[in-house]
Amino acid sequence: MRAFIFPGQGSQKVGMGVELAGASQAARDVFGEVDEALGQHLFKLMAEGPDDQLTMTANAQPAIMANSIAVLRTMGIDLADKGQSVAGHSLGEYSALCGAGTFALAETARLLRIRGDAMQAAVPVGVGSMAALLGVDIAKAEEIAAACAEGDVCEVANDNDPGQVVLSGHLVAIDRVVERAKEMGAKRAIKLPVSAPFHCSLMQPAADRMAEALSGASINEPCVPLFANVTAAAGDDVDAIRAQLVEQVTGRVRWRECVAAMADAGVTQFVELGGKVLGPMVKKIAPDAETVSIVTMDDIEAFAKEM
Repeated sequence: MRAFIFPGQGSQKVGMGVELAGASQAARDVFGEVDEALGQHLFKLMAEGPDDQLTMTANAQPAIMANSIAVLRTMGIDLADKGQSVAGHSLGEYSALCGAGTFALAETARLLRIRGDAMQAAVPVGVGSMAALLGVDIAKAEEIAAACAEGDVCEVANDNDPGQVVLSGHLVAIDRVVERAKEMGAKRAIKLPVSAPFHCSLMQPAADRMAEALSGASINEPCVPLFANVTAAAGDDVDAIRAQLVEQVTGRVRWRECVAAMADAGVTQFVELGGKVLGPMVKKIAPDAETVSIVTMDDIEAFAKEM
């Protein structure tokens, strides 16, 4: 069994999609449609930068999605024909749902622009932060978060793999995490270069904004089940998906559990579309699974020979 997986924020880089657009009309059509939906030359920003503008949450989120969908459409495959499930890391969940037919491409781009703007505006710059804990499991990460909160918000944001958990919350609490994590059993704590504390309760204003945006969005049942970030369980009910996308803004990205659940359901091959960041996590969670990362035309052609 095969699952298609979609990367999240942090996988963006200047030059993304350029090689693909040069070789594929399907890719060019995707980038053009996203530009039109947003009223912005987003692909020019993806191609040329500057990096600080591409990294802005409101740009990075639709750009990463557009790149993933450009790869998928260049492949020319039907997910329901070639795979049994989809999943995405944080914003990648929107890419997965777009690929599975739940949202139209233009609708996905608009939703991600709203999501990016709302997440950036939810907390003033300098108030929140995030840190990655390395060499800890989820139980130890929860212990460190609780000990360093001291009345501030300090919560697990991403449970990425058996040795990497990301915490999110108030800057002062995350600073305490970085200072104390090693003595509390972590191999290392690294403050992340992010502009807001994603996936924690401080994001509630953004969740409220997404509830409003999603209530008016056209949504279809996905052609294959989605393993949702907040439940790590498969589903295709449109009302549940809508609610999960709202909950996801403040909720934990249960990526380790998602991959484990897909593996338990019989998935033996994980195909990452548009990035090379999820494959290494998958191998740590499901060592016996095959991972494939597809970004370039060479990747696409090589995969086509295997199918």
